[in-house]
Amino acid sequence: MGSYKSRLDLSISPGIRLDLYIANNLKLLTRSQIKARDLKAFIDGAEVKLSRIIKGGELLELSWNEEENVFLKAEDIPLDIVYEDDRVIVVNKAQGMVVHPAAGNWSGTLANALYYRKLKKSDALETGKSALELRTGIVHRLDKDTSGLIIAAWDDKAHNYLSEQFKARRVSKTYAAIVHGVPKKHAGIIDNYIKRSYKNRKIFTVANEENRGKKSRRSITHYKLVRSYGNYSLLCLRPKTGRTHQLRVHLKHMGFPILGDPLYGRKDKMYSNLPLMLHSKNLKIRLPDHNKYSYFKSPLPLRFKEFLLKQKNT
Repeated sequence: MGSYKSRLDLSISPGIRLDLYIANNLKLLTRSQIKARDLKAFIDGAEVKLSRIIKGGELLELSWNEEENVFLKAEDIPLDIVYEDDRVIVVNKAQGMVVHPAAGNWSGTLANALYYRKLKKSDALETGKSALELRTGIVHRLDKDTSGLIIAAWDDKAHNYLSEQFKARRVSKTYAAIVHGVPKKHAGIIDNYIKRSYKNRKIFTVANEENRGKKSRRSITHYKLVRSYGNYSLLCLRPKTGRTHQLRVHLKHMGFPILGDPLYGRKDKMYSNLPLMLHSKNLKIRLPDHNKYSYFKSPLPLRFKEFLLKQKNT
């Protein structure tokens, strides 16, 4: 557990937010780390929000979770690289690849592959460095069984620059999904609140509007029917928020679960062995040192093409 206690600097600029003061003046944690490490702030003994405007001279106390001292092995894993420069890399992640190491998946992850690539780029290829020293810079997440575009940064400033865009919802992402059923309304917006299930902590559910509780998060997804194939549909999805399992939860709630979804799907006799049919297809984001937005595309993967071809021939 990290901690800090001191009087706020009287010379600070008036009207500055507490989180900006911590990141820019104290330089204890970046803004993305502030959220990830569950930082708690107290001013003159009372807990305050990180958006609090500070004055100076107040007694500030902070506490946060330290990053786990996990040793990450650099692994030479082939990657489908869509774009790369000195600041960022965009990868077309394969279905089945885990993004971050965790219990049961300490190797073979995207982080392992990026670690190797970073060390190779810097002519310092070695293994066994602590995660505290490591900055693979993965900005957002994709589920293991979701394929497609994911962006990472090679340096902290680039990581913060990209993370702020995700936080401010200035990033546009488009997904392709094959689902059970055909929506009567061919385009629309799903706007509700998502929370972790009390019965199964591994999954999420749409919260009851009347009693959703403080831990529910508003979740917004735009959807459009591209084409229907009997009892299946190809949908285009544009999430405006980035909640865990958001697209999978939303489509299940609509009554059109994603085909091959082991957590939120339904049994299908014809396609019982299909993996999750969800793919991150397009990404629009402003890159560091670029004046305009950049657009990245990933073609539909083989599992999609095979399924759609079979439907056309049926």
